[in-house]
Amino acid sequence: MLADRDNVRGRALDFGFNLVNDNELGGDPPTLIELLYLRRGLVQPGGKLPLFDLDGQQVDGAIVRRCLDRGWAEPWFHNPLKPDWLVCKLTAAGRQVASVP
Repeated sequence: MLADRDNVRGRALDFGFNLVNDNELGGDPPTLIELLYLRRGLVQPGGKLPLFDLDGQQVDGAIVRRCLDRGWAEPWFHNPLKPDWLVCKLTAAGRQVASVP
């Protein structure tokens, strides 16, 4: 997916993302980039989150860490061949955030 990074850095609300019930989610809504990252885990076995974006570039570690900090993702396992890679999966809260239309 090609996108102008300056245009997609805004919050998902800026792009018409509306929460059905924002009382349960609490905190800030995900940015558009975080939302796209989390949604890719919805179709993967076990909710595995991608290591690479749709252009084949490694997912920015800051995005992964923000999702981990907010409880939307959790570490899945340690990769001994690539110890610097964070292999993560969706949490229940992450599934809820990613599933909101």
